[in-house]
Amino acid sequence: MNQDYIKAHPWSIIEEGFSRDQVESSESLFSIGNGAMGQRANFEEHYSGETFQGSYIAGVYYPDKTRVGWWKNGYPEYFAKVLNAPNWIGIEVFLNGTSLDLNTCKKVEYFRRELNMQQGWYKRSFVATLPNDLEVAVEVVRFLSLDLDETGAIQYNLQVLNSDTEVTMVPYLDGGIKNKDTNWDDKFWNITHITSEGNRAFVESHTMKTHFSVCTFMQSELYVDGAKSDAEPTTKKDDTSVGHSYSIELAKDETLTLIKFGGYSVDRNHPKDKLKQAAHAVLDEASQLGFEALLQKQKEAWAQIWEMSDITIKGDVQAQQGIRFNIFQLNQTYLGKDSRLNIGPKGFTGEKYGGSTYWDTEAYCLPFYMATKNQEVAWNLLKYRYNHLQKAIENAEKLGFSNGAALYPMVTMNGEECHNEWEITFEEIHRNGAIAFAIYNYHRFTGDYSYIPKMGLEVLIGIARFWHQRVNFSEEKQKYVMLGVTGPNEYENNINNNWYTNYLAKWCIEYALEQLKKVQESYPDDYKRIIGKTNLTPSETEDWAKVAGNMYFPCSEKHEVFLQQDGFLDKKMVKVQDLDKSERPINQKWSWDRILRSPYIKQADVLQGFYFFENHFTTEELERHFDFYEPFTVHESSLSPCVHSIQAAKLGRMEQAYTFYLRTSRLDLDDYNKEVKEGLHITSMAGTWMSIVEGFGGMRVLNDQLCFAPKIPDQWESYSFKVNFRNQIITIHVSAKGSSFEITGNKPLTIQVDGKPVKLAPGETTQA
Repeated sequence: MNQDYIKAHPWSIIEEGFSRDQVESSESLFSIGNGAMGQRANFEEHYSGETFQGSYIAGVYYPDKTRVGWWKNGYPEYFAKVLNAPNWIGIEVFLNGTSLDLNTCKKVEYFRRELNMQQGWYKRSFVATLPNDLEVAVEVVRFLSLDLDETGAIQYNLQVLNSDTEVTMVPYLDGGIKNKDTNWDDKFWNITHITSEGNRAFVESHTMKTHFSVCTFMQSELYVDGAKSDAEPTTKKDDTSVGHSYSIELAKDETLTLIKFGGYSVDRNHPKDKLKQAAHAVLDEASQLGFEALLQKQKEAWAQIWEMSDITIKGDVQAQQGIRFNIFQLNQTYLGKDSRLNIGPKGFTGEKYGGSTYWDTEAYCLPFYMATKNQEVAWNLLKYRYNHLQKAIENAEKLGFSNGAALYPMVTMNGEECHNEWEITFEEIHRNGAIAFAIYNYHRFTGDYSYIPKMGLEVLIGIARFWHQRVNFSEEKQKYVMLGVTGPNEYENNINNNWYTNYLAKWCIEYALEQLKKVQESYPDDYKRIIGKTNLTPSETEDWAKVAGNMYFPCSEKHEVFLQQDGFLDKKMVKVQDLDKSERPINQKWSWDRILRSPYIKQADVLQGFYFFENHFTTEELERHFDFYEPFTVHESSLSPCVHSIQAAKLGRMEQAYTFYLRTSRLDLDDYNKEVKEGLHITSMAGTWMSIVEGFGGMRVLNDQLCFAPKIPDQWESYSFKVNFRNQIITIHVSAKGSSFEITGNKPLTIQVDGKPVKLAPGETTQA
């Protein structure tokens, strides 16, 4: 775990002391982003030790050819890779000709990193003794601007503490970048032009196959003790990089400062032949503002984000740091400005999982963005899926479905399926249901029905058609069954009648039929357009209804529970608590064959259904299923602890709920899964927010009304959060003494608290 070196702090992530073993983990934990681009916390200066270099541009990807030893019809032809982009942060530093490299220094003292989440900047400082015995003090501040989201800024301060020294600083751009996870060691980038103009430089390149054009740019200025240096740079250029070399005689204890602006202009936002012109424009704006003014704007932009999205926790610094880290990283990854973008599982912090979009967005991220942003952000997430509907239909056609049936991809960049693993690509079809549920959830929370007649009903029709075709009628059971699937529990492949998938299919069909009727009655023009476009007939919808009304659900009369799938009880039912700790995590210690034959559950599966459809079941039923399945759950998915925390809180098991909350909120900070160096778990971070708001706060929308059932862990003195419910901001404060509510705006609102109506009036604090 990282507890030994990540210091507890309510607003910052802090590392003290230099450890080569932790460099790659820290590169993940201290990552920065602004929604349009992001980067791991790599050192600016050269580092010869183990490092995972990573800079990423939103929406820019490469279709790496799938690497399998066999091929089946319908198999995805490529695995989309979030591309490691040209590096603009690099600054080589030489002192009397010796490179500053923390891996080769004789001594590194006072090493400290800080990621200030409140203000959105990253700082690193240290004192190092070089092999030539020069002692140097360095402090670097870096941020990616939210205001000018094509650019970032670096302030690199250096002092030589024991001698007058010739210092050479070489800010550079490097276009010769590769991904760590390439399947075939392909060349992802083709460089077309490298140019230098005064103190600015540009690397123009495009991605192979996808042909995204990018201009990577930089500008640098040198200062000595705050005064601008007249040192003229010389240009260093080769086939893949360009740098500006400044040499200066620096007196002992003088401060040499390099200000560097850099970033990317991309043809997703500008004409291909105007990228360099766009780069000049953003550099003009950044340099006119200057580093300090741009940093001040950064602080103000983050203050505005935190004003709405912050969750405060009193009395538990570890918990407070955890939730703010999660909220911060979510906002660094996605701000909702661009409906072409989505939320990748690693965001801008690593390359694992490749693709941009999983079902995590609809199941976990949408609630966070609905409640902490304006309605448009959630709309954009739903629009993303509507824009990919035709691709979802084509994905289904590749697998043999017809008549407009839609299967949304497990992993995608552009709507096409691009996942490498057959049991997920072909079988983990429950992702379709998560997308339908997100449409329902959006309407339930925002009260805005307009998405459904404009876009959503077409999505629901495509999904219902898929489920109707995917089931088959069992003569033996006289029910409709679903064979050969993988549920949310990926430790079970190619199983029959996964309860969660069957239940989702039934619900999706019924919900689609419901919305068809509503749109026909209330939006006749839209209904006519949609029926004309989809060629939907009454006989087809009658067939849907037969499937939904006669779906098979495996169950155990003995245990009085729905079974995760057929044959679940045939396993050797040894609980997780009886496993030797040396065998955990099983995904790193066991063979896949052994895992598949075990009863162990990677993440909520049946309980995921109880989370989505809580009001379909009694609290007693939830308790019975929780008590049956949680003891077999190993929580080896980042998406698992949050659902269990919410349900434990619902059941009043606050110690268990708190333990799950701490695990989900500090999954990366404490490196529970021993893999943080590969990148952060961005999408599951939204589940951390849900653990507090839906778990401890008990927030639900029932019968068109906002409801709360507040509880508080013993470890906390109080907590508070805000939600934007139908364009009214409600602030909730909970302590052991009780709860209070405030509402902004000029309209009163009646909510439910612990099942009783409470009327909120603007400008008043209401105790409940």
